[in-house]
Amino acid sequence: MKNDQTVSKTQLWVGRILSGLAVLLFLMDGVMKLVKPAPVLEANLRLGYPESDITWIGVLLLACTLLYILSRTCVAGAILLTGYLGGAVASQVRINADWFSELFPVIMGALVWTGLWLRDGRVRRLLP
Repeated sequence: MKNDQTVSKTQLWVGRILSGLAVLLFLMDGVMKLVKPAPVLEANLRLGYPESDITWIGVLLLACTLLYILSRTCVAGAILLTGYLGGAVASQVRINADWFSELFPVIMGALVWTGLWLRDGRVRRLLP
């Protein structure tokens, strides 16, 4: 009898690739918030966030991403990243952004959870 927690090699690698794409984008975004190049400052100011908050937002994103990377805390990381992305959607909706800017965080959330679902049998058992 096949165990519900068994993950095929294909599922594992597709999950790793999807999760890796999300992680790379989150790491880049978090680091850019710490470095604060002009386009990042302008974009965050347009969203209504003062420059003093951008560093803390970057630190928060990097911390959530780190939790997502680690296998013991990946579910907690996914939950926290989902909350972060919900805030991103709300920020975009608040400024009446274009449809892609509003939809992109939703796509990222789907990428986070699909990658985790494919690579972790425990999550697949909880979310059939």
